[in-house]
Amino acid sequence: MDLLKKIEGVKKHLAEEKIDGWLIYDFQGMNPLARDFLEISSDAHITRRYFYWIPKEGSPIKIVPFIESHILDHLPGEKKVFLEWEVLHAALKEVLQGKKVVAMEYSSKCALPYVSKVDAGTIDLVRECGVEVVSSASFLQHYSCVWDDFMLKSHELAAKVLEDAVDATWSHIAACLKENISITEYEVSQFILGQIHKAGCIMDGEPICAFNENSANPHYGPSKEGSKVLQKGDLILIDLWCKKKEERSVYADITRIAVAGKKLPEEIAKVFKIVRLAQKTATDFIQEKLDKKQIVKGFEADRACRKVIEDAGFGKYFTHRTGHNIHINAHGPGAHLDSLETLDDRPLIAKTCFSIEPGIYLPGKFGIRLEYDVYIKEDGKLVITGGIQEEAATLA
Repeated sequence: MDLLKKIEGVKKHLAEEKIDGWLIYDFQGMNPLARDFLEISSDAHITRRYFYWIPKEGSPIKIVPFIESHILDHLPGEKKVFLEWEVLHAALKEVLQGKKVVAMEYSSKCALPYVSKVDAGTIDLVRECGVEVVSSASFLQHYSCVWDDFMLKSHELAAKVLEDAVDATWSHIAACLKENISITEYEVSQFILGQIHKAGCIMDGEPICAFNENSANPHYGPSKEGSKVLQKGDLILIDLWCKKKEERSVYADITRIAVAGKKLPEEIAKVFKIVRLAQKTATDFIQEKLDKKQIVKGFEADRACRKVIEDAGFGKYFTHRTGHNIHINAHGPGAHLDSLETLDDRPLIAKTCFSIEPGIYLPGKFGIRLEYDVYIKEDGKLVITGGIQEEAATLA
């Protein structure tokens, strides 16, 4: 989407939400959401603060520093240049005169830290112009995490790489078990990483592999020294994510479970069944709402998922949100499935993707998390990527 179309689209959102305008602000890259929308490279050397005002009616206005007055020249609108801070303050008052409600990358009480990018002092400065500051979160994700065809294709390719890596990993572990070859969590993690790199993909960090009680730590990461050696009967959790090594590619992110034996222990089978039901319930809840042309918000999907685990008596062992937005970064800037860590009241919108990954973590015993990715098509139909695990794999 080109800049002019984006700006006109923003104006429609502002009119619908009765917001007078969007005041975009950045200082030294503290607001990457602003830079992304304005199509300013993250590598751009900009040392001073600047504003870009998009009103619901009329032309945009740039407020830029004298020393870097060129930085918004690629954007439409009148340019106001400041040198002294008093001139900056006066320019803001002039632009916002007569306005009542202004959107910024702000979140009341930091309810959504993912979009809370503008510092408190700047918010104070804008409020002194006589306006109410509201969050841009409701419409921003239409411009920060919606995929085009290239991005969707890159995600599908990444998801296939992850599925193949899982199959290769289970085969590798099974072979080690058969030949009585010792293998550690760290070695499994490095094997997965090798599969990802061999497929021309990258990841931010390294894959998670956790055996038995270590799997009860949702963000456990094995180290070269001291990671557990696999024993027969152990539960194995692997969490892997990647994207193609190409500009604008997006991530895929999945978690899988196996047991180093021929048979699933009864307690593991029971917990696995509950987690899978929670995952399916959240997916079905979202699809049913979309089928009815209803808005579905991130926190609502989390609650639908969480209720299954709570009703089964394991609520206190589900210690993280149900899912996160997926984009160019593994944890993207769009709506998360969360009513626990935050109350994410942003809607789940078409042409975006998120994970659904409930988990139950029993300290000192084991943890089970199941994760796949869900893409919302333009017609509201959900597409699950990364595969569905209906039962734990048994490796012997």
